[in-house]
Amino acid sequence: MYQVRTYRNFVKGEGLVKFQAHIDETDLLILAEKNLSKAALSIVKQLRSQLKTYFKNRSEFATSTKPIDHDIFAPHIVQLMLSAASETGVGPMACVSGAIAQLTGEHLLKYTNEIIVENGGDIFIKTKRIRTVSIFAGNSPLSGRIGLVINPDTGPIGVCTSSGTIGHSFSYGKADAAVVVSKSSILADAGATALCNRIVTEYDINNGIDYIKSVEGINGAIAIKNKKMVVWGNIEICTLD
Repeated sequence: MYQVRTYRNFVKGEGLVKFQAHIDETDLLILAEKNLSKAALSIVKQLRSQLKTYFKNRSEFATSTKPIDHDIFAPHIVQLMLSAASETGVGPMACVSGAIAQLTGEHLLKYTNEIIVENGGDIFIKTKRIRTVSIFAGNSPLSGRIGLVINPDTGPIGVCTSSGTIGHSFSYGKADAAVVVSKSSILADAGATALCNRIVTEYDINNGIDYIKSVEGINGAIAIKNKKMVVWGNIEICTLD
């Protein structure tokens, strides 16, 4: 089911051109130095075709909520998803949004020095200036009041969010927002799902964060449930007006 992404109306991206790449269930908001919609649609079409073909040959890839065995003969995007799922204890499709965002962004960096690719709350970003990612947390009073600061010296980075109270994605948990930061948007997406799965009440947040700390390659995380927020890692946050 497609959900209208009204939060995109507040995306500014100063100095960048905003456009979309929308094919079936995949709907990317992209900001770059110029309009690269044609190149974006081309790579998204390729990635979706590879995934659909793989689904036909290995149905559990699309349905499993737990990691499945690696496949050295699988397409590159599938191998990356299988690895991230294995590292975080979730099913491979838990990181499909982050995978498409990252691989699209990496492809578009051939044509632009700055890129932001947002795919349903999962972001791949490479910036030349300081930017802020607002954290949307549903009905939590903290929603839209906390920002994650992205510095240009971090290089390409992934910022991914999972929620058990907003959106249509399946989750075992009830976190208002589970945000994970990693050099890999794919690992960040899988990690955000793993974090969200572990939070049903605000009393579960610390245990969820403790789990995420154990995953190699994750730089930091933010977990929000109701009025409680826990922040961990090598990340910078700010308050928003």
